[in-house]
Parts: sequence; C-alpha cells; structure tokens
Amino acid sequence: MLRAFQRYRLMSFVTGTTLIILFITLLLHAVDLALWRHLKVLVTVLGVGHGVVLYPIYLVMCFQLALKARLHPGYLLLMLAAGFVPGLAFYMEARVARKLAIGVGDA
Repeated sequence: MLRAFQRYRLMSFVTGTTLIILFITLLLHAVDLALWRHLKVLVTVLGVGHGVVLYPIYLVMCFQLALKARLHPGYLLLMLAAGFVPGLAFYMEARVARKLAIGVGDA
C-alpha cells in the first residue's frame, strides 16, 4: 500500500501543479490580453498535458490507492475532484496521508 500511496502522491503533486499553473495563466489572460499572445502556447501545452495525459494517470492512481487502502467512496470522489479544483490536490494528498497514518519520512 505504501508504493501505491507514493505513486498517488507523485501524481497528485504533478497534476496539482500543472492545474495551478494553468489556472494562473488563465487569470493572467483575463487581466492582460496582450500577455495572452505570449502565454497561448504554454496554456495549450499545459491544458492538453493536464487533460489528456496527467489527469487520466492521476485517476488510475486514485482508484488503485482507494482499492488497496479500502478508502470510503467519499474520499475517492474528493480525490477525483482534486484534479479539477486548483489547490485541492495538495489538501487531499495531506488528508489521505493522515488517514492512512503515513508520515513524511515513511513515504
């Protein structure tokens, strides 16, 4: 179960980071349209990378951890929603680590 949590933790950080960067660049687009011309390629690459590659891998890691740790379906739903809400992935990773009693030094 520890290996499944480590994989989940890695994908949680990667997916959460790309989602926050994507969110910030879209906010910058709303503020300064001239800046958008420079950020459009970054947003396109991050958007496709997050939606097509990273989030499906994150989903698999969530399901794998939930099955191995026998987590409540509510936790699984919150873990899955964390790929859509900026910042929630980091919070959920900490909550799951606390629930599974895995410390920083353990993983």
